Amino acid sequence: MSDYIVRATAADASIRAFAIRSTDLVEEARKDHNTSPIATAALGRLLSGGAMMGSMLKGEKDLLTLQIQCSGEIRGLTVTADSKGNVKGCVLNPNVDLPPREDGKLNVGGALDLGVLSVIKDMGLKEPYVGQCQLQTGEIAEDLTYYFATSEQVPSAVGLGVLVDKDGSVKDAGGFIIQLMPFTSDEVVEKLEERIKNIDSVTKMMERGLSPEEILKEILCDFDVEITDTMDTRFYCDCSKDKVAKAIATISKKDLDSIINDGEEIEVKCQFCNSAYKFSVEELKEIRKA
Repeated sequence: MSDYIVRATAADASIRAFAIRSTDLVEEARKDHNTSPIATAALGRLLSGGAMMGSMLKGEKDLLTLQIQCSGEIRGLTVTADSKGNVKGCVLNPNVDLPPREDGKLNVGGALDLGVLSVIKDMGLKEPYVGQCQLQTGEIAEDLTYYFATSEQVPSAVGLGVLVDKDGSVKDAGGFIIQLMPFTSDEVVEKLEERIKNIDSVTKMMERGLSPEEILKEILCDFDVEITDTMDTRFYCDCSKDKVAKAIATISKKDLDSIINDGEEIEVKCQFCNSAYKFSVEELKEIRKA
């Protein structure tokens, strides 16, 4: 089964919902960045949330960036997603390692600790939209829930999960976002809040083998769920040697001259996928001329 996002409505369209299977894309990120289990879980959760939030964008060229800057050992994470299901991401410290929590689970919150979540939406306007909030728990799902409520004034419930196997690979990854529309009745709100209190965690639902559709139907079983759309999603980085060359061209002439005068080729790695691009001295000189 490949990764995909499901979009749905419920309760006469007063609820909108998203769910994702992201196992393959999180595993791709793990391999690209050689992440430790905690870093895999943190980056995987943010990738899953970012992919679903990207699917909310309207324009074909719209881009969403989720950025976490934090005081914990992981130091920070960045995820970028578009409206077509493509998502990529990186983590500043991919090797972070902490003892498990008292319940035996990976201590993602401890790895992030205090910090700020920024949500940047580039929708082709003069300036991108930027929303920010303080990290509440570092568990990411709760932080995104808080962001939606405070920055976008959209009451939401976010659940994200990454199951890491004994060998460090990704066994399962996925999540959901449930959002209330402004016209949602108090009765529906109260019933949904009670329902969400009693559902299994995302990881438990995935361990039970539930698909994204089944996750939404389990959460919204009392509200006549209608699946409206499905979309493939993948870890995809659009880096290229030409794009890296353009980035090198932004370096000051003085610094570029210093690199050229060393007389050796350089290697530049993409932060999102770790692809390596080599530039000879002659290529650097051509970039210098531009």
